Amino acid sequence: MNPARETESDVTLPEIDLAIEADGWGDEDELEALVARAVAAACRIAALRLLPGAELSVVLADDSRVRELNREWRGKDTATNVLSFPGGDEDKPPYGPLLGDLILARETVVREAGEMDLAFFDHLTHLVVHGFLHLFGYDHHMDDEAEEMEDLERRILATLGIADPYLDPPGTDDDMENRFPGRAG
Repeated sequence: MNPARETESDVTLPEIDLAIEADGWGDEDELEALVARAVAAACRIAALRLLPGAELSVVLADDSRVRELNREWRGKDTATNVLSFPGGDEDKPPYGPLLGDLILARETVVREAGEMDLAFFDHLTHLVVHGFLHLFGYDHHMDDEAEEMEDLERRILATLGIADPYLDPPGTDDDMENRFPGRAG
């Protein structure tokens, strides 16, 4: 069990600072609502304990910016769908006041959604949830950790009416590695 989990009655939602740094993402009000819904569902289902006034930064960038950050901080000279940068050094709940930053790459998100035959906003919602969970120690580099994180993502997305993103698209033999190479996050 992840140390950030508590009971659902303890849920506090963070303040979200959304920055759109690249063209093509869509309507800012709709994006703010999408991010708020995704984060609220993650806080509720994962029962994450946050300090009152906790803050989250979400940056909607492009592949170039994410590639630059990925190279600088992870040593990987490629864009990825979402990067998560925890904001504090807390190792147990409650978390905050600075939860961290999520930075998403528009071209990669668009491409992946098309390749997986997913609605763009469903895929974006999944990546916000995925990146947000990373801020609380959830990971997917070991099989048991990946199973726990993916199960939690499925439950969160189901409450938002979004299908299991880890199922193979109809008519394909794709596996997890093909859909999310290196399980980057």
